[in-house]
Amino acid sequence: MTLAEIENQFDSEWVLVEEPETNEDLEVIKGKVLHHSKDRDEVYRKAVALRPKRSAILYTGEIPEDTAVVL
Repeated sequence: MTLAEIENQFDSEWVLVEEPETNEDLEVIKGKVLHHSKDRDEVYRKAVALRPKRSAILYTGEIPEDTAVVL
């Protein structure tokens, strides 16, 4: 699925993407959706259980301005 398709289908959800294709800035362009949920921890648990060789976890909603993001 493309990033646009993922964002449209899984609005405001956490998404586990297998074999993500990225651009030169390492932004996900497309990939295979393995799991999705409104619960971030559920998606992280699924990633640990499935142990995909290459993956990315995306959030498809808006992050509030007063939220700190730690990478």
